[in-house]
Amino acid sequence: MEDPERLTGGLAGTHRFRRVAERVVDGLLESAPETATALGDHRFDDRLDDLSAEGVAARADLLRDALQALDGVPEEGLDSPDRVDLEILRTSVAGDLWRVEELRAHEHDPLVHLPGDALYPLVARDTGEPAARAAAVAARLAAIPHRLEVARAGLQAMSRVHVETAIGQARGTIDLLGADLDALLARAPTATAQVNAVRPAAADALEGYARWLESRLPDSDADPRLGDQRFAAKLWYALDTETSPDVLLTRAESDLQAVEEEIAELASSIVAARPRPDQVREVLDRLAADAPVDDATILPLCREALDLVTGRVRRLDLVTVPDDPVQIVLMPPSRRGVAVAYCDPPGPLEPAGPDGRPPPTLLAVAPTPPGWPPARVASFYREYNGHMVRDLSVHEGVPGHVLQLAHGGRFRGPTRVRTAFRSGTFVEGWAVYAEELVADAGLGLGGADADAVDAALRMQRLKMLLRSTINAVLDIRVHARGMTQDEAMRLMIDRGHQEEGEAAGKWRRALLTSAQLSTYYVGYHEVRDVVAALRGARPGAPERQLHDEVLAHGAPPPRHLRALLGLA
Repeated sequence: MEDPERLTGGLAGTHRFRRVAERVVDGLLESAPETATALGDHRFDDRLDDLSAEGVAARADLLRDALQALDGVPEEGLDSPDRVDLEILRTSVAGDLWRVEELRAHEHDPLVHLPGDALYPLVARDTGEPAARAAAVAARLAAIPHRLEVARAGLQAMSRVHVETAIGQARGTIDLLGADLDALLARAPTATAQVNAVRPAAADALEGYARWLESRLPDSDADPRLGDQRFAAKLWYALDTETSPDVLLTRAESDLQAVEEEIAELASSIVAARPRPDQVREVLDRLAADAPVDDATILPLCREALDLVTGRVRRLDLVTVPDDPVQIVLMPPSRRGVAVAYCDPPGPLEPAGPDGRPPPTLLAVAPTPPGWPPARVASFYREYNGHMVRDLSVHEGVPGHVLQLAHGGRFRGPTRVRTAFRSGTFVEGWAVYAEELVADAGLGLGGADADAVDAALRMQRLKMLLRSTINAVLDIRVHARGMTQDEAMRLMIDRGHQEEGEAAGKWRRALLTSAQLSTYYVGYHEVRDVVAALRGARPGAPERQLHDEVLAHGAPPPRHLRALLGLA
């Protein structure tokens, strides 16, 4: 990072801020090459992040310099978009510095040292010249043995859940170095020798790391919970909102009761009987039995559901649907163990392909792991039955993540700030809001069972709303209130109507991803409120115009979106 005096001196107003912002973003990307690759900036594809003590210290120095440079930019004279960008960048840099200096995940989380996410975009994404990607993969493979030596030397007290997950993902990364990498080399044969010279050592290092972690399992008894103060700080940076954990918990538990009443009322209407205990669960079980899914049908059903909801959103004219390519794929083993599905769009800085279109968005779905007993597989697919697959296709697909991130990928602001820094609160909040849009409108299938199909979708959507609300309760109570696993399981199963396997997976996720689970609940309410405020400010405006306007500013924290829309 350049000297702050040089970064801020001699420039005035808007030009001054934009020059500082661009240099800060450049410095951040260069010091985090794996993040740069994920965003679509390929200048540093031949490097891995430096997680040594020296590398972490250098990153902290850069972040402090960046904060000093940003603090030297006067806000007077900046227009609303530039003021928003300044706040977003300052908060992002401050959050990174807090994570480096206070959270220090590199000292206790074996997952952060794994190179799977550094390799996967280069191996699996068809972006750029295959030969250049293969050469970058070779360079990163060559760096893996040293990277994992650094990990073993630096990791101290670890939690069992982090170690177990890292063991699985380490061996999943070895799988990535097989057929997937061979497919890339088939398109870049001149790089085969270069890659093969370093591939065996990288695979051996990953296996060695997995075995080392296995040897540490008996001693991996550190508490993965953050505690009150660290959780409150991480939550603030994750949400970029003034809401405290106490206030958020009170709101979420109150809303949970309201959603319970709503889903009970719907279940009662479906069976045309008075509400009674266990009725909601009985209706959900019946709906799951009517729409069975298994390992052989899950991907075809996801493709069918995505086509269905995409067509429905277009006919309803709810929002502009970009005609971007989407591929539904099995989740790679290197990324399993946390979520059941995710949307993986091309990086927002990724250049368009030769045809002018962006690279495909990957919608990844995790299969049931080999070796699961039949009862556990059946439980998984009761949770992710055909009706739930449709709701999941709305959330992960259209008009959820796939659509929102396609709009976001088209955004180009005066700086790269809102292109490079996406708010998880906005991204997840929009996806939960998208579920509401489609469930309220119905699927429009027609026929004698159309009403029953729409009612089934509304049940799944309300079950997911229970889940997102419970997510926030879990997040806070697990990390800051000492919630036990038994208490969490009862909450998810009894009040969220989740299958036991789904609840057990969410318990692990709550321990692994502190502050992320709250983004669904907080984001949904904040995005919903922004849309309502915009509707009030634009009386008579069509839904498509309102939603396009909400999506036209990248993915900023919802509180900043109000300023960008002129609602503040």
